[in-house]
Amino acid sequence: MAVQPEGTPCWADAMFSDVEGAKSFYGDVLGWTFGESSSEYGNYTQAYADGKAVAAVVPPMPGQEGQSQWCLYFASPDAAATAGRIRDNGGEVLMEPMQVGDFGTMCLGRDPSGVVFGVWQAGEHEGFEAPPEQPGAFCWAEVFTREPEKSDTFFPAVFPRYTAQQMEDDGVDFRIFNITDAPVLGRMKMTEEFPPEVQAYINVYFSVPDCDEAVSKATKLGGVLRFGPMDSPFGRFAALSDPQGANFSVIDVTSTQGEMPKLTDV
Repeated sequence: MAVQPEGTPCWADAMFSDVEGAKSFYGDVLGWTFGESSSEYGNYTQAYADGKAVAAVVPPMPGQEGQSQWCLYFASPDAAATAGRIRDNGGEVLMEPMQVGDFGTMCLGRDPSGVVFGVWQAGEHEGFEAPPEQPGAFCWAEVFTREPEKSDTFFPAVFPRYTAQQMEDDGVDFRIFNITDAPVLGRMKMTEEFPPEVQAYINVYFSVPDCDEAVSKATKLGGVLRFGPMDSPFGRFAALSDPQGANFSVIDVTSTQGEMPKLTDV
């Protein structure tokens, strides 16, 4: 797999205080298997779908315990330059670019509306190995924010290859960021339905062969159904929280209904 164009989602990981519990949950719901934990890198443990790397789980570092959440990483040819653009455009660098052995260089940032995300400059580890339609693979992601105008300005400034399209729908404020006409990231305005304590975040989608079956497995294992299952032109999907509070969604991209929404270039 070649290194992804700048701004492409290329990796996802999450900190879990109960890593074994997370492995059991995602193993059952998404069919993941797990490699050996790397003690040299804080017991970082890679997840695989049909032998291809799709994500990783890791215990929190001392003092970083808190609610679990998924972190999405965007590809960068130069993490230091990306960190500079994060700062220059009103964001915050939470972790300065740091080399991770021969694997690559990582950086953590936060956009002006509070969305935390990662930056990955690939070395030996180029990111996702499984294609998005493969069951268990990362498929899509959306920025959820109460201040969409801040995110809408920030992300194309940090990732200059982004172009944007707005969905023509009076009922929802939704934008899509593209790289050379290929959609790579969505942005959803959070409505009053979201409790005020829910911070802005990036919601990651994983492919499943059957959305309803995945929801049934997740809820039986202590996950919480937040929304759906619902049919859409993109697939049948549902939003969940895992037993440790990390938000994610599942989608069956083979089960589509309805017409694609109209999009306007912005």
